[in-house]
Amino acid sequence: MAGLLDELLDRGAAIGPADKDQAAEFARVHLGSPLWVPNVGPQTEACDSLADELFYGGQAGGGKTELGIGLALTEHRRSLILRRVNKDAVKLVERMTAILGHRDGYNGQLQRWKLGDRLIELSGCEHENDKQRFKGDPHDLIYFDEGSDFFYSQYRFIIGWNRSTVPGQRCRVVVGSNPPTTPEGLWIIRHWAPWLDPVHPRRAKPGELRWYVVGPEGQDIEVEEPGTYEYRYSDRREFAGVTRCQPRPADPTVFEARSRTFIPAALADNPDQDNAAYRGVLAGLPAELRAAYRDGDFGAGLKDDPFQVIPTAWINAAQKRWTSRPPRETMTAVGLDVAQGGDSETVAAPRYGGWYAPLECKPGRECQEGSDVAAMVVRIRRNNCPVIVDCGGGWGAAAVGAMERNGIPAVAYLGNKPSTATTKDGRVRFYNKRAEDWWRLREELDPDQEFGSAIALPLGADVKADLAAPRWELTPRGIKIEDKGEIIKRLGRSNDKGDAIVLAMNEGGKAAVRQMRSDRRGRRPERANVGHSELKERLRK
Repeated sequence: MAGLLDELLDRGAAIGPADKDQAAEFARVHLGSPLWVPNVGPQTEACDSLADELFYGGQAGGGKTELGIGLALTEHRRSLILRRVNKDAVKLVERMTAILGHRDGYNGQLQRWKLGDRLIELSGCEHENDKQRFKGDPHDLIYFDEGSDFFYSQYRFIIGWNRSTVPGQRCRVVVGSNPPTTPEGLWIIRHWAPWLDPVHPRRAKPGELRWYVVGPEGQDIEVEEPGTYEYRYSDRREFAGVTRCQPRPADPTVFEARSRTFIPAALADNPDQDNAAYRGVLAGLPAELRAAYRDGDFGAGLKDDPFQVIPTAWINAAQKRWTSRPPRETMTAVGLDVAQGGDSETVAAPRYGGWYAPLECKPGRECQEGSDVAAMVVRIRRNNCPVIVDCGGGWGAAAVGAMERNGIPAVAYLGNKPSTATTKDGRVRFYNKRAEDWWRLREELDPDQEFGSAIALPLGADVKADLAAPRWELTPRGIKIEDKGEIIKRLGRSNDKGDAIVLAMNEGGKAAVRQMRSDRRGRRPERANVGHSELKERLRK
């Protein structure tokens, strides 16, 4: 079949419109009137790709939905095609009917199609917890249509059942999507970072396979080659990476590496939709959507929520100001968001004035004790700077105690404490300290302030997503920032990196000034040589 299909594609690439009938007859004779044949180019490459997880897309009209339907109809026995909203999933029925020429075997109540030994299910996953409906239900093809509309937690949970009991049946996950247009969809860039993140240290070419193992905290670990791996631990039972090993089918501690790739698709690759009318529709979209849908630009501006605390454009500008080395040598503060166990990470945000170093992250399982967190801080802390620890959930208290016992100035931060401050213009108060500090970061990032913004944020889609996540509302008590629990419910994860940056920015600056004043009074003679200009600069920050 593959050789005949290659022959057909080679012919199709060379013929003109007048020879289409002849090409169709060739397909009927040699391929037995297949239900669906992929277009020449990226769509065929996607069908032939050996990746366990394939991201196919870019521009609108590249044939993404058609790919998912075509694979389900021709190559897989048990398929799940998902749209974020259930009503949108139902719309796919019309396209499948057009391909099949009938609705025989379709059950509208169950939204599934039975075609001989093939079963195709169409469904939505509108709310984060809707993912539970797919638990334990195996599918050899799971297709996410417009994948950037889904939460990352939904994606990771559902693909856990990408498997088959049929010997030799190919299993794969395919995501068809345009670039994300909201911060919630930035997980797409993070998950396929070697292809989509321009600052990734090891860029990958379209179609190139990369292999990954999932770590004990759900983190991605890239490995050099396919095969079976097991976790490696230090003498203190700390996770220390993965090691290649021999397959042990009955051993739950070994894992098979899964491959990923990205294949870009453009409107020009899809002759069914590449016409002047559709190009006109795309040209009429708003600027940020036009860049994403028409141009397939993964670095395009996102469409912010009207009540997003920090505009994404301001975060982008701060990341563009970032350099690989700090403009000053003195570390001002470290913001620390502690995760004791669970799926979250302990995140440390070292700050040098307005410049942030790359964030340090450690899986929560490796930070069970306060001493573990203190050891992490000792490794990265410089210049006797203070450490601000989020103790809102009580998890940071042990870390504060461990640091104080080791002579590290630590500040226990409680975001739910009342605030007496107001916005920079003095007009509006804040609901609590957390709202005050998030809003202060917003004000510091404002490009329209006098002399502009001096904040430089580290690169990465995860940093951008975490800072763009929180929403705000105006209450009788002042500006209130969305609770962390609400963010987790909406995103399916915690925005730990954003919280660590906020701690270092606001409370870190105040703590640094207090520390400097203490040094000047002689309590820490080794720091008494700090000058007045340094104090003024830190007060300004």
